Amino acid sequence: MSEDPELETLRKKRAAELEAQAQAQAEAAAQKAEIDAQKAMILRQILTPQARDRLANIKIARPEFAESLENQLISLASRGNLRGQVTEEQLIEILKRLQSGKRESTIEFKRK
Repeated sequence: MSEDPELETLRKKRAAELEAQAQAQAEAAAQKAEIDAQKAMILRQILTPQARDRLANIKIARPEFAESLENQLISLASRGNLRGQVTEEQLIEILKRLQSGKRESTIEFKRK
């Protein structure tokens, strides 16, 4: 029994689509890796080792927050608003300022 030519065409088209999708994902991953490497290099220049350790701990606990903080630090450095390297104490102060803008939420339990 011979294969249907239309079915074979559809299989080849689907295989080509999957290959193109895989290639696009690989390119996106490579681009993200390059950006992450550039960010890491900049952060090594603007943060002391202790501040980098603190940022790494924050990244483990709150990845989105750490990403935002990294972007803010890089932005400050690119505008020339940083004098020397950011120490752990300075990073803690920055974190306190960022946290003070957030509202504390509390849960109250009422007895009937």
